[in-house]
Amino acid sequence: MHHHLNPKALFSGRKESTSPQTQAASGSGAVSPGRPLDSSTNVEDVDELDGDGQNIIMGIIAQLRPGADLSRITLPTFILERKSMLERITNSLQHPTYVIEAHATKDPMQRFIQVVKWYHSGWHITPKAVKKPLNPILGEFFTCYWDYDDGSHGYYISEQTSHHPPKSSYFYMIPEHNIRVDGTLAPKSRFLGNSAASLMEGATILKFLDIVDAKGAPEEYEITSPNAYARGILFGRLKYEYCDHSIIKCPALDLTLDLDFKAKGFISGTYNAFEGQIKKISTGEAFYDVYGKWDEIIELKNLKTGEKSVLFDVTKAALHPPKVRPIAEQAATESRRLWEPVTDALAKRDHTVATDEKFKIEDKQRTLAKEREEHGVKFLPKLFKPAPAPLDFILYKDLHGTPEEITKEILSIVPILPGQQFTKDFEMSGEKKYKLEKSGQASSETQPTATTTAAAPQAGAVPTTPANGQTPLAKTSDLQEALPTEEDEFHDAQ
Repeated sequence: MHHHLNPKALFSGRKESTSPQTQAASGSGAVSPGRPLDSSTNVEDVDELDGDGQNIIMGIIAQLRPGADLSRITLPTFILERKSMLERITNSLQHPTYVIEAHATKDPMQRFIQVVKWYHSGWHITPKAVKKPLNPILGEFFTCYWDYDDGSHGYYISEQTSHHPPKSSYFYMIPEHNIRVDGTLAPKSRFLGNSAASLMEGATILKFLDIVDAKGAPEEYEITSPNAYARGILFGRLKYEYCDHSIIKCPALDLTLDLDFKAKGFISGTYNAFEGQIKKISTGEAFYDVYGKWDEIIELKNLKTGEKSVLFDVTKAALHPPKVRPIAEQAATESRRLWEPVTDALAKRDHTVATDEKFKIEDKQRTLAKEREEHGVKFLPKLFKPAPAPLDFILYKDLHGTPEEITKEILSIVPILPGQQFTKDFEMSGEKKYKLEKSGQASSETQPTATTTAAAPQAGAVPTTPANGQTPLAKTSDLQEALPTEEDEFHDAQ
């Protein structure tokens, strides 16, 4: 939202930093790695790829040929964002008002336009410097939630479901508005000489569950992302761009939008521009032009009347960042707890410690992968199950019922709110949990208990829930009544 990112990009960043602190540190707007910053400077906005940093990057890519796969290349920590890709996806979900308005819009064309506005409103949420989010390890997961002004609530669950090739699967829902998003981000990185590309494969599926056709199928929007390019790696000014195409398609409405993200030319053109047309899928008839700059203003032109209007203005957009459980309550493989030693070091710009801590995490994953291979064990995600393309994976639990019932089901999957506990079957694969629920064996045994305290499982330990002495969850988003209050032990061996 980047992404989800927004499932937006492997490389991120906006224009070169123009903050006073950054300009003061270096005439080019860059700061040498390790150099102290003014306390008011956001480390994410500092471009550290100059001097020694540039030499390090050049040393790495000098060994590569154009077209080489970058997914197995270890990049220096000074270009890393202090956020895992699983969390980065939520950038695209920080303008909930627009998708809620889209769902409430009765006119089909205007509803489609509102979906366009929602999806493209998250692109501007990026560091000012070129930064790359942390690559999630296999089995890493991240959850968060939102309390919205209208009393509704949003929930997000994500997991790294594949490592080679990398796939980040995610789920987002606002039960009170019957809005659901499922997605998989599968970036493929390529070295292109003076540029590095992140080819953003995968898709986002938005559904309005209570807007259905004659057969009862919900209105569905399939959305793809543009690709991202980091320019100026070898020479020139370091900059990133979104290029190529993003497509939004709704077969139920017979409407599609193909947005062409423009690359800036060497002489003419501008950064961050795109343009496209909203058309009828069946006939190709064009209704609206959509154009502008995703980091400034997006405009709309009615091709029948010639009327122009502002669809989205970054300066007037209010962000709704997600809320996340305290790290002390998180499992060893939850994003913020897993990467905490690395992100803390990055915040201090101590790249030696960041590199060492990152190596420890990745080396452990290599050891685990080797053990699985030696024993013929296949990795299976805990929160998602296999699904047809383009998603490949989808949340393992079926969700039906009233908003309150769906909320309860979502919160039974994995701790999302502060105080929730892990269940004894948490380590079981999502596919197996799904089969058990379908067979009726896990109807009440997989429910997590909400308590006022939650002990985070230690690394390598199986998460558990206290069998007694439980107390109701302290008031959080007025949802404590939606949570189950007790739990039976789960005895089925994985």
